[in-house]
Amino acid sequence: MAYEPEGQDREQRPGERLARLLRRWWEEAGRVPGGTRPTQQALASRLGIDQTTLSRYLNPRHASTAPPRVVEALHAHLRAPAGELERARELCRAVLEENNRQGTADHGPEPTGGTDTVNAVNGMNDMVGVNGMDGVNGTEDTDGTEDMQDTDGREAPTRSRSWFRSRWAVPVLVAAAVVLAFVAGAVVRDQYASHPRTAADDVAAGAVPASGTPLEWPLLRKRTEDQYTRGRALQHLLMAHGYEVKADGFFGDETQDAVMDFQRRNHLPSDGKVGKDTWPALVKPVRPGADEHTVLALQELLHNTGQGGTEVSGEFTAATAEDLRFFQRGHALPPTGRADVDTWLALLVFQRPPADAPAYQRSMSPLPSAPA
Repeated sequence: MAYEPEGQDREQRPGERLARLLRRWWEEAGRVPGGTRPTQQALASRLGIDQTTLSRYLNPRHASTAPPRVVEALHAHLRAPAGELERARELCRAVLEENNRQGTADHGPEPTGGTDTVNAVNGMNDMVGVNGMDGVNGTEDTDGTEDMQDTDGREAPTRSRSWFRSRWAVPVLVAAAVVLAFVAGAVVRDQYASHPRTAADDVAAGAVPASGTPLEWPLLRKRTEDQYTRGRALQHLLMAHGYEVKADGFFGDETQDAVMDFQRRNHLPSDGKVGKDTWPALVKPVRPGADEHTVLALQELLHNTGQGGTEVSGEFTAATAEDLRFFQRGHALPPTGRADVDTWLALLVFQRPPADAPAYQRSMSPLPSAPA
């Protein structure tokens, strides 16, 4: 596959440009003196990822983007030009910034009150008219009198009509101003007044300093549909707390019973819903040596954030820490490589909807532990 000229390359999105650059490295690997182009299967094995993930990294039409550690490893294994490594790193950063902007826009608060204000203004325009304070339709006098004509057919002076308009123009304008002020005050009050929340609310506010926009813990409840990475992460966290559930993404009776028991033990509303109160109690700090199921929950979420494939092994490796730092930098979190409550919140919010459970999850049989 031929590499496009630089001018055309600049018109593409950063993810496409990065994939085309990586694919060119792979295609041209055999042209380097003393080098041979490896198969994608062999290359994926050297990188420690599966062949399907590597194929997505090399496909400009796919949304997956290789993380920096994979880009650097590809550059070394394929003996790519030294001057292109920094360019690839810049594209990685550009993709992350683009994903971050998109996620913030998707989860930003919806504006309130704008429609009411516009409708009020339009309504007042209809009341007072836009062409010299005519009547409602601008064609008839309000007092119902018709235009007077001279006996020779010429139109008589319209002094009475002008007098009527000037007499009522000021009161109408004053009334319109009062109504507009009232509507604007109501809008401001509704927008900025604090509203009481209940335990039944679907989400609760948190904060991630990436955009200054408060994030909200997602709500999970019993459903028949697969809830994918969030569902599996919840189930891994329950197992980390000693509950015997299956990490398949389906929030059924087994998962609901475990959630309700966890809520009772932690003095939370026992409603079986996982939201603003339950998530912070469920998540645990993650660092090297952390519990296997806690690490699995973290890796599940990292794998599906759109920054590339994170190996889901249950072991907190150096690669996991680097992927986590990459995610944290992209969301203006301290790049510690450790997961705290703010990092868990951002990971749960910025998830992409997968089409299916990944291959490793379909063949995985989690090891349950005894209930606490």
